[in-house]
Amino acid sequence: MDLSVVVVSWNTRALLSKCLTTLKSELDSLGPNFKSEVFLIDNNSADGSAEMAAAEHPWVNLTANKENLGFAKANNQAFRVAKGRLVLLLNPDTEVQPGAIAVLLDFIDSHPDAAIVAPQLLNSDGSVQRSCREFPTFMGMVYELIGLSKMFPDNQTFGRYKMLDFNHDTERQVDQPEGACLLVRRSVMDKVGMLDEGFFMLFEEVDWCYRIIEAGYQIWFTPRAQVIHHYGQSIKQVKVRMILSSHRGLYRFWHKHYRQGRWYLDPIAYTGLMSLAYFRILAHSLKAAITRS
Repeated sequence: MDLSVVVVSWNTRALLSKCLTTLKSELDSLGPNFKSEVFLIDNNSADGSAEMAAAEHPWVNLTANKENLGFAKANNQAFRVAKGRLVLLLNPDTEVQPGAIAVLLDFIDSHPDAAIVAPQLLNSDGSVQRSCREFPTFMGMVYELIGLSKMFPDNQTFGRYKMLDFNHDTERQVDQPEGACLLVRRSVMDKVGMLDEGFFMLFEEVDWCYRIIEAGYQIWFTPRAQVIHHYGQSIKQVKVRMILSSHRGLYRFWHKHYRQGRWYLDPIAYTGLMSLAYFRILAHSLKAAITRS
């Protein structure tokens, strides 16, 4: 099997249909000798996503979970049965552009040290989406969470985490590309492990990329492949929950990879992250209340 594609969905029915339609077109364009399989793991959507997929896209291997297992655990469900030598993680709020999968396949086959390659992501209006990050550091996340990167976007120190000096227009190695579309070598996944199911949603791909680079592999970004990403369509439905999940995920990442030798910062990291989470939730609630009034 050449390629296994894994899509995890949650309440994005209309976008999911577009995603699967563009995906099918791209897979068909690779020719009859190219062997692929597509897994759709639906995390108990309430909008009929699973029913739509079963009726309109019967070529997809559908698993309809009875509860929302989270992003990492749902992906791992498919990883355990996937047979492709390469695995494509694809968000349901994406539209694969013509030739994108072919470019990614060619890139990873011509770069033997590359464990992951990610495409250029485009916003709904066609503008470039900044999708690459450096690994979060303690101070980098302080700058990000208190808003200094937004207030001073041209400052190299404050903007380093989001790589604000990178226009996403050239190929380069990166730490962690957005998990909306990632082509991964199965052989590397077998060596470093699957996604950490201790992450419910957000930062699981950051942890994965960190482990992959720690194992000596490379992660690449190429703008020659493009995918439209209608950013955050699932997340915005449960904004408060996702704020908490994001901060808990960041703390788990810190605890796994940065705590050693700096254990004394652990309570500061946890207290600071959760305090900022509740501050963001309060600000979101106030903004929502003002909007309703």
